Amino acid sequence: MSWSTEVLAFLAGLVISTVTTPAGVSGAVFLLPVQVSILGVPNPAVTPTNLLFNVVAGPGALVRHRRSVHLRGRLTRLLLAGTVPGVVIGAVIRVFVVPGPQVFRLLAAAFLLPLGLWICVSTLHPRPHRSDTPPSPRATVALALVVGIVGGIYGIGGGSLLSPILVSRGVPVTTAAPAALASTFVTSLVGAASFAVLATTSTGDIAPDWLVGLACGLGGLLGGYLGTRLQPRLPETGLRLLLGILAMSIGVLYVIEATLA
Repeated sequence: MSWSTEVLAFLAGLVISTVTTPAGVSGAVFLLPVQVSILGVPNPAVTPTNLLFNVVAGPGALVRHRRSVHLRGRLTRLLLAGTVPGVVIGAVIRVFVVPGPQVFRLLAAAFLLPLGLWICVSTLHPRPHRSDTPPSPRATVALALVVGIVGGIYGIGGGSLLSPILVSRGVPVTTAAPAALASTFVTSLVGAASFAVLATTSTGDIAPDWLVGLACGLGGLLGGYLGTRLQPRLPETGLRLLLGILAMSIGVLYVIEATLA
């Protein structure tokens, strides 16, 4: 990889993380098309490369939440109880079962587009008596398990899915964001290790592209720190709108990619 590619990977991680971290999203879901289309990371190596990005970039955001009670709270533990085993299952599926990302992109778009639209509409036009309640512990673990499997297959960490769902069910962004980021970091660490083990027993581009992952991750490390510094200065309404726009943007991006594939 040339130095220009390293710089581009660093800048991509920096910009994306700065924008997405305040909403509890690591940014790996946006890096997926960048790594494939611009940085030339092959499939399925892009999945562990994205997970490597999360591992390197995660502490930049988490250090800003280190005093938050939500970082080590019950929600974080419930999410980890589902995402950790889920990412291992997802890694096995990615290597031995799933041939490509097209089906996932369409399914993710069908989910994220209406969810993002709903978050934006409900934020701009809230109901007079909001009755949304957070999901039960059992439902939270089940949701996290499914998200962990998806994250293991496509290397998106899971925060981009967990955070919008939790917010849509009435969890405040200031609570969901640190929990989703902590879950993304630990889950990505386990997922990257799972792919490293699978790479020793299988053929093909399974191991991560270390240079791309590290360069993106270092940019994300700085961007995550900057993003979390911005969060306290942003109103709850602004964060909800950001999260909704991010969800819709991901959905549109996946539709375009699936159409052009």
